[in-house]
Amino acid sequence: QVQLVESGGGLVQAGGSLRLSCAASGRTFSRYAMGWFRQAPGKEREFVAAINWSDGSTYYAESVKGRFTISRANAKNTVYLQMNGLKPEDTAVYYCAAVAQLRILDERGFDDWGQGTQVTVSS
Repeated sequence: QVQLVESGGGLVQAGGSLRLSCAASGRTFSRYAMGWFRQAPGKEREFVAAINWSDGSTYYAESVKGRFTISRANAKNTVYLQMNGLKPEDTAVYYCAAVAQLRILDERGFDDWGQGTQVTVSS
């Protein structure tokens, strides 16, 4: 199992930027993958981005392509989500997630979850 701790959320005006961080500890796997999901009040949790630890392959939801960038720091076992051009509709609790082997890009494809960090984008 892996423990995940998110940080970096906050309040930002539309058009602004934030960088979320997720630090992983505990057991890791040879083909580990990490990702970000978000959930707004009254809405389902949705996939945002993911990255394979082994080769750095990235995946994005269409709603964030061109604005968000997921990256990793191998030595720190940390994944980042750089969010630029933020919009009010990006407001949500953002969750870090991890899985030993990436299979599907939805919440059922990930096993370990962080506590979430709030991102609020004002108009």
